Amino acid sequence: MRLAKMIAIAAAAAAPSLGQAAATTWTIDVAHSAVSFGVKHMMVSTVRGTFNTFTGSVTAEGEDPTTAVIDVSIDAASIDTRDAKRDEHLRSADFLDVANHPTVTFRSTKVERAGNGLRIVGNLTLRGVTREVVLSVDDLTPPIADPWGSTRVGAHATATINRKDFGVSWSKVMDNGGLVVGDEVAITLDVELVKQNPQPAAATK
Repeated sequence: MRLAKMIAIAAAAAAPSLGQAAATTWTIDVAHSAVSFGVKHMMVSTVRGTFNTFTGSVTAEGEDPTTAVIDVSIDAASIDTRDAKRDEHLRSADFLDVANHPTVTFRSTKVERAGNGLRIVGNLTLRGVTREVVLSVDDLTPPIADPWGSTRVGAHATATINRKDFGVSWSKVMDNGGLVVGDEVAITLDVELVKQNPQPAAATK
């Protein structure tokens, strides 16, 4: 009877933590990732650029991507369109206003499966304005083990925003009525994620 009672007490103590998956965190390998964008110029071509400095992480319960919380932080001043004069203009108050808003951030609020990919809903903050955006992930690779003992996955995500929703309204109207700078901005993220050591989930009381 005494042994049975001890087993029962031990089982009761362990019960709160049963069924709780350990939190798994993945960090962006920035050397093998890119945050890029494209916007129409004079309605005839697309100017493309990147942000060269950024960090990010994905934290999920176990291996279930629908439980993930995604955080990305971008240094707005690191914008690079391969034209120094244009980049300076993009950093100015006409566009990103990096002096007052040095960071662009994204934090997810919901992750859903969508066919073979994912639909990520989250809040994008740019120029101090926060709007809900949707990222479509259509190329999520299976995990692989690299030669150094780390686990990696890759993902390709896209979204489209209207820059005016974030207070970026500068442009000029051409003689034909078109805009020098288009309103829609196509965002592309190609990321390589590295799995970190999992942290045990806290037991509920």
